[in-house]
Amino acid sequence: MIGIALLALLLVVVLPLALDNFRLQFVGKYLTYAFVALGLVLCWGYAGILSLGQGVFFGLGGYCMAMYLKLEASSVENTKIQSTPGIPDFMDWNQITALPWFWEPFRSFGFTTIAVIVVPALFALIVGFAMFKRRVGGVYFAIITQALAAILTILIIGQQGYTGGINGITDLRTLHGWDIRTDSAKTILYFVCVGLLLTCILLAYYVKSSKLGRILVAMRDKEDRVRFSGYDVSSFKIFVFCLAASLSAIGGAMFTLQVGFMSPSFVGIVPSIEMVIYTAVGGRLSILGAIYGTLLVNWAKTSFSESFPELWLFGLGGLFIAVVLIFPNGIAGLWQSYVAPRLGPLFSASVKPRATPPASGPVAPAAAE
Repeated sequence: MIGIALLALLLVVVLPLALDNFRLQFVGKYLTYAFVALGLVLCWGYAGILSLGQGVFFGLGGYCMAMYLKLEASSVENTKIQSTPGIPDFMDWNQITALPWFWEPFRSFGFTTIAVIVVPALFALIVGFAMFKRRVGGVYFAIITQALAAILTILIIGQQGYTGGINGITDLRTLHGWDIRTDSAKTILYFVCVGLLLTCILLAYYVKSSKLGRILVAMRDKEDRVRFSGYDVSSFKIFVFCLAASLSAIGGAMFTLQVGFMSPSFVGIVPSIEMVIYTAVGGRLSILGAIYGTLLVNWAKTSFSESFPELWLFGLGGLFIAVVLIFPNGIAGLWQSYVAPRLGPLFSASVKPRATPPASGPVAPAAAE
């Protein structure tokens, strides 16, 4: 709880006071990736399920929110110059004359909010049921999720008339008439993102400390022993995979709200692997470590891209090699191995135990024994 309180203090007080609106918007975007890292800690760190396709769920959540925002921006008044007013501009460019049926429910914000969580979870349920019930795991599952990311990217680009193609869904303006493009709106959305992230962190800690969390760790270390103990291992894997998918989708929806667009460049293989790197750098066994790792890697990416744009990819590759060879447990592992042991004696020395006064009178027989 102290760690969560310090993180909340950093995100709610320190960064908003220390950074201008432009830089704070960057931090807000970084925090949307932290939802994915949080899901990977549960899925990969505790359950031992490495998914290289979390960008799929991040993109599904983002596209659900983008569809609602695009429909609100595509009113008849705003699109009266089109040949077919009332539909998104990219549909009009591709000679589509009516709104597709699967776009219609996204006129409702309530349906969109539910879809952001349910649609990625259903997709993860289908994939997990097909894989885990057949005991497909390890490297094979990682490769399959990577292939799913590539397939979804190709599908989005190919169906340009329905998805916006390679450009994605852009020109998102308002949320219930509220202009989300202003600096004040982006600041409010930053605090909304922080609140949702802290809520998801508490949820992750609850899962970790519950009996479910202990079973996930047991599955990661001795899957056959857990299965022989009578537990349905595949069902636990499906559940944690769906939970990680929903967490990633919440991040995608907040990304769309804060950045103002969603495109297939956030769905494919490269962004999915980068999301795994965020978790590895922070520490795949640490919930808070993954959050700090996400902030650190994205801050380094922005800084290097501004100063040395041609060297960033080499820096990212070197960082990943360092994590594998030097500190496999990430920043959290370095903290626990080198910093915490030195801070422990300081705290124990500053808090001295109070001496208990000797008991007066005869000693009871039970106490003497």
